[in-house]
Amino acid sequence: MAKATRYGQFCPIAKAAEILATLWTFLILREPVCGSTRFNDIHRGMPLMSRSLLSQRLKELEKAPVIERIEDTHARGVEYRLTTRGEDLRPIVLTLGVWRLRWAEIAIDSDEWDAGVLMWDMRRRIDHAALPRGKCVIYFKYPDAPAELAGVV
Repeated sequence: MAKATRYGQFCPIAKAAEILATLWTFLILREPVCGSTRFNDIHRGMPLMSRSLLSQRLKELEKAPVIERIEDTHARGVEYRLTTRGEDLRPIVLTLGVWRLRWAEIAIDSDEWDAGVLMWDMRRRIDHAALPRGKCVIYFKYPDAPAELAGVV
């Protein structure tokens, strides 16, 4: 971690914040918690984050070590998985989402509404075994979405 991100305190909360309290970190952790392990899949969950910053943050989380980089020789690629330390953060990541839903107002009409991110998250949660064999189309309609996002111009 860079010197500017240190609190200079020997306090467990300060030391944890040095690793976890940077912009994008909890969203990066959210991705493997929700099942995304490949770089491109992790990035799809945060399309506004630059790929270079994601790469940098993944390296920092590897150094922590909260995430591990695993060479996948079968698929000729790399996977990012939570380490034991990272797995200990799983309930914290999930609880942050629960807290947000319980205590913070949700503004559907805000400029942060992103159907692409919502659909990416929903794709991860589909029970593929419940779908018919072969190709199928699932249609989603969001009547509260802004017209330009709902396909109505």
